[in-house]
Amino acid sequence: MAAKRAQRPKRKRPDPHRPLRDNVVDLLRTGHAHIGFTDAVADWPPTLRGAKPSGQPFTPWRLLEHIRISQWDIVEFTKSAKHVSPEWPAGYWPSGDAPPDAAAWDTSVAQVERDLRVMVRLVADSKTDLFARIPHGTGQTVLREALVLADHNSYHVGQLLVLKRLLGLY
Repeated sequence: MAAKRAQRPKRKRPDPHRPLRDNVVDLLRTGHAHIGFTDAVADWPPTLRGAKPSGQPFTPWRLLEHIRISQWDIVEFTKSAKHVSPEWPAGYWPSGDAPPDAAAWDTSVAQVERDLRVMVRLVADSKTDLFARIPHGTGQTVLREALVLADHNSYHVGQLLVLKRLLGLY
C-alpha cells in the first residue's frame, strides 16, 4: 500500500481588493476630509432638534431621520431581495419637524450607526464581490451602494453642520 502524502494546508489567497475595501470602509466610518456623522449629531440640545433656522428647508430631526431611512434602505436593498423600499419621496422623510418623543433622537442615531456597521462589514468581507451585480437589482453593485451611501450621508451631514452653525452650536 502506498504511503499517503501529507496534504499541505491550502494557502489563503490574498484579497486583491483589500486596499479598495479598506479605503471604502475608511470613507464610510470617518468621512475623510469633512466632519463625520457622529460629530455632526453630537451635542444637539433636545429643544433645538426640531428647530428650523430662517431660510432653511429642514430641521435637524428631519435630516437625521432622512439619513436613517435612506441608509437603511440602501443597506437592506444591498443585502436582501425581499426588501421593499419606501415610497419615493414621502417614505424617506419623517412626517414632523421634531422628534416625536425624548428617546427618538438617540434611537435614530443608534440605528444609523448600526446600519453603517452592517455596510462596513459587508464591504470589508473578502467573500463579498464588490463588483458583481446585485442579483435583484438593475445593475447596482455592493461597491456602488457603499459609495452612494457614503455620498448621501456626506451631503446631509454637511447640511446638519450648517444647521449647527446657524443655531449657534458649532
